[in-house]
Amino acid sequence: MSQLENLYREVIMEHYKNPRNKGLVNDPSYTTIHIKNPSCGDDITVQSKLVGNYIDDCRQDGHGCSICCSSASVLTETMIGKTKEQAQLIATNYLKMVKNQPFDETIDLEEASVYTGIRQFPARVKCASIAWMAFLDTLKKEE
Repeated sequence: MSQLENLYREVIMEHYKNPRNKGLVNDPSYTTIHIKNPSCGDDITVQSKLVGNYIDDCRQDGHGCSICCSSASVLTETMIGKTKEQAQLIATNYLKMVKNQPFDETIDLEEASVYTGIRQFPARVKCASIAWMAFLDTLKKEE
């Protein structure tokens, strides 16, 4: 395994073992979306809170494989503080990357870039994308 692959694995496992922004809040100012993948058991809920045009907070909770849960953790860290437009651009670009579609490599995905290897494993794409799709749905629901 290359050093880069090893680093990516470490980041994924760190977020899986020590998830960031885990736990939901009971607050009507948050938009909440729940998605479950019955074929593999991944079950994730994402909350986002917009203040003005900025993502003030992003939360996640659920269970599933290490890819699903770590990806949700990375998502929340990546999105807090971004404008709605920046967040949509990053999330859309991330989803293209993991689905092995052409994506803009100039957009900084921050730690989410560690999921670039997922495209080699089509069965894991949904695991890596479920929280990101839920997040995008929270933004759509805000409109």
